[in-house]
Order: sequence, then structure tokens, then C-alpha cells
Amino acid sequence: MRIFLTGATGFIGSRIVPELLGAGHQVLGMTRSDAGARALAAAGAEVHRGQLEDLESLRSGAAQADAVIHTAFDHDFSNFVANCEKDRQAIKALGSALIGTNRPLLITSGTGMGSPGDGQAAIESVVNTDNPNPRSASELAGIELSAAGVAVSVMRLPQVHDTVKQGLITPLVAIARAKGVSAYVGEGRNRWPSAHVLDVARLYRLAIERREPARYHAVAEEGIPVRAIAEVIGAGLGVPVKPISAEDAAGHFGSMGMFAAMDLLASSTWTRKVLGWHPTGPDLITDLKHMDYSGVAAS
Repeated sequence: MRIFLTGATGFIGSRIVPELLGAGHQVLGMTRSDAGARALAAAGAEVHRGQLEDLESLRSGAAQADAVIHTAFDHDFSNFVANCEKDRQAIKALGSALIGTNRPLLITSGTGMGSPGDGQAAIESVVNTDNPNPRSASELAGIELSAAGVAVSVMRLPQVHDTVKQGLITPLVAIARAKGVSAYVGEGRNRWPSAHVLDVARLYRLAIERREPARYHAVAEEGIPVRAIAEVIGAGLGVPVKPISAEDAAGHFGSMGMFAAMDLLASSTWTRKVLGWHPTGPDLITDLKHMDYSGVAAS
């Protein structure tokens, strides 16, 4: 297949490119920069110049492909609500080029959308439209497109990691460095799921090759206690680790405050069965322990 990939030079997208090419697919990768274009060309992908705000560039890229994978997202959490709305508009633009074609569109969301509540693990069959996370806009856009006849699938992500980045944990490291303390909320028993970035890249390929609308969970570890995460960060930075109250979370974590106390336990049992996905990468704590906390890599 010729696959249009947004976010092709990003943390996850740059790993999806070789995964797709290695399986014999062609990749049309979107980038906004000259450096991104050079990186894609060097990797063996075709280059499509565009950006999330340019909806016509998204429609044009999708129209040229047999399938679309959408991983691009603006991770500026200080403008999180606006960026979630931007993603909703981007998904609608991509889908508008695929209506009536049966060409698959694989979008990206978070595992929290599969949470049934009451401390139960998020599962693929649940769509929690009442989830307070603004990122729900992405999945709601996919539901609208499905109703319009687009073959939409959803990849729900946990904390995707290697020794450089770890999803929501990366900004937590920066906060701990700036404040001189690695904090967690309450007893820190709330859990975050995770998966290594190379395992996630492989799962995107397996999902787009299946070509059947579904929701997938890219979860290797169902839930790591946030206190354990904070303790590894504290050790890496050489700063104390301490609990803070839920009332103080917003003041301490800033724009990350809404996530700090979330319990995001998530399962991938169905995904593993249907796609034959078997994660093999390092676990989250191992990658955090092997991270370079001395410079830019941790900021």
C-alpha cells in the first residue's frame, strides 16, 4: 500500500516509517520543515509538505494514498484544549478525502477513552464519550466519519517510551527538575499504562494492514504506579520524592495537573489476540533508569 503518514518525523511516526517500508509499503510522509523533508527522503519515504493547520494539505495527502495513518499532534499542554480541537478538524479533513473509497484511516487517541470507570481497566470495546480528557475530540471525530462511511480505526496510546521520551512523563521530568522535587498525588497508587515506541510502531503497521475498522490498545504494561515513576525520576535527577495533595496538584504541575492523579489502567488483551501483537521492548521503569537526566534529553 501507499500510506500517507502524518507526524512522519515525530517520536512515533519516525519509527513507523521504517516499519512500513520494511514490510514493502510505500510511505508518503508529511512534514512542515526542510530538515524533516531531508530526513524522510533519507529514510526512503516520499515527502508531502504540509501541517496540521493546513487542512487542504491533509486532504491532498490523503487523496494520494491507499491508506492513512494519523499520528501528528501538537503536544503543547498549555494549549491542550485548543490542540485537541485542532486534531478534530485535522481528522475530519483527512476523512473527507476518503468518503466512499473503503481506504482505511487509522487515527490516534488515548487509552482513557476505553475506561468503563470504577477502577476497571480500559478495554477496546468501550467508548467513554463522557471522558473529561479533551483528547476525546479525536475519537468523536472518528465516530462522525464512521457514520459517513469512512473505514476509521483508532490506535489508543498509553505512555509511549524509550530512553529519551516517555509521553506524559517527559514533562513531569522537566517539572521535577525545575521545582527540585519529584512529586506524586496522594499515595501515588494511580497507574499509567505504557509501551515501548518500537512495539507501538509495529502495532500501527499491523493495524493498517488488517484494513478493518476497530479500536486498538497499544499497551504492553497495563499500569505502573505513578509513585514508582516519581521515585525513578527523583533518583535520576537527585531530588527528593514527596506526595502532594490533590488540591495542590494544579499549582505544582501546572498544565499537567489534570493528568497527575488520573488512574489510567488499560488492557490490550483483544488487540494482542486479533493482531498477534507481542511486545518485546524494554519496560517503562527500565527505560527511565537508563535515561540521561543531565541535559536536553530529559527536558
